[in-house]
Amino acid sequence: MDRPNILVLTTDQQRYDTLGCYGNPHVRTPRLDQLAREGVVFEHCYAPNPVCAPTRASMYTGRYPHVCGLNANGMDLPRHEVLFTRLLADAGYDCGLIGKLHLGACCDHRVEPRLDDGYRVYEWAHHPGGDWGDENAWWRWLQSLPPAPPKPEPPYPIAMGGVGHPADRHFTHWAAERTVQFLREERDGPFFAWMSLFDPHHPFDPPLEYLEMYDPASVPLPRYVPGELEGKPWCQREGHLKTYRDGPGFVQFSEEQIRGMVAAYWGMVSFLDHEIGRVLDALEESGQAENTLVVFTSDHGDMLGDHGLLLKGPFFYEGAVRVPLVARWPRHLAAGRRVGGFANLVDFAPTMLEVAGIEAPRPMQGRSLLPAARGEAWSTRESTLCFYRESETPRVPPVHATMLRMGRYKLVAHHGSREGELYDPESDPDETRNLWWDAGYRQVREELVHQLLDSLVEAEDPGAERVGRW
Repeated sequence: MDRPNILVLTTDQQRYDTLGCYGNPHVRTPRLDQLAREGVVFEHCYAPNPVCAPTRASMYTGRYPHVCGLNANGMDLPRHEVLFTRLLADAGYDCGLIGKLHLGACCDHRVEPRLDDGYRVYEWAHHPGGDWGDENAWWRWLQSLPPAPPKPEPPYPIAMGGVGHPADRHFTHWAAERTVQFLREERDGPFFAWMSLFDPHHPFDPPLEYLEMYDPASVPLPRYVPGELEGKPWCQREGHLKTYRDGPGFVQFSEEQIRGMVAAYWGMVSFLDHEIGRVLDALEESGQAENTLVVFTSDHGDMLGDHGLLLKGPFFYEGAVRVPLVARWPRHLAAGRRVGGFANLVDFAPTMLEVAGIEAPRPMQGRSLLPAARGEAWSTRESTLCFYRESETPRVPPVHATMLRMGRYKLVAHHGSREGELYDPESDPDETRNLWWDAGYRQVREELVHQLLDSLVEAEDPGAERVGRW
């Protein structure tokens, strides 16, 4: 059989629980829910880091952020790191990127350095804010269009958001258009296409019709119990007051603004669902859907007011670190299967390589998720890790923390301090009760701390391949 095509659809900062297939009864995501019915849903997939660049580096290299050398936003991935897309291209795949990459520092309109990525089509666009010049493919496309009418005022108050670009000028629409064009190209061999969207990342500004889709008055309030941050690590109490880069925090917004933020976020999710549907329709119309693996995921989540916190940071709550992961591959993966074991986005690269029939190089630390997707229960992870190593705006003192999710518990060690977090998501799904200092859970905490130490050793750089006895 011919090697399969691979179509990857990723969003930025999207929580796992913003899709109907993950149990959200409010958000309208018909196309992604259909993809889930036709494929496999990983119910407990985690990001290896709660911010963008480190997770994306892990997805491309199959190595944890501290091992591949990209611990934080604002850093460049070392040039010696091997990207799985390069290996795909070397094996005959026609590779194309549309949208965000974020494997390098690109703040203040600085264009990230291009790596040996294997992409023939490289339509790079970091995000839709401001004039990035000709390097930003979306901005270049936008400048070719007639001037747009002025944006109207938003229909309700929104924390950190407003009315975005019209749907036909939006970054997400542009990315879908370019991806459709790539899918329709004639080629002799298989393709690998990565449509990398910026939504639903803040600012929360969908097109007006999607901003009006959800009534803020009907939006549930975030999961937050006043006073719950007392007894939790200091960085969370700071995050309650301000977001990273010293932006306004949860306490500075009214309940109406917070509801508006969630409504706008949901509008962005529904808009990207619509545009992804257009791409899936084009794949079907091209006759390639039967021989194409389609994967949908995101790089990390967003607090959205849960626990009195906004956006992202050194936070390991489910809303921040648990992401959607859906895969459809006709005739290879059973439709409607749900995988209950743990998965991690560090597993992304080795999974893509196994699908393409390419052996993953030894330095990759992730493991292919294909056996788990096929229903081989033994192949799922018993535990998973998430790292934070001063991964965004530096704090004083520096924040270094590691999450271990194992069995029914979640442990977060805040290194360099005696602070920590221990949750039992089975009995406390909203993670409001920190059991770190609870005497009744002392033995559980100590056992998980020992397990975390073992896991940290296992997550060290495996080093070069052994070529002799000594």
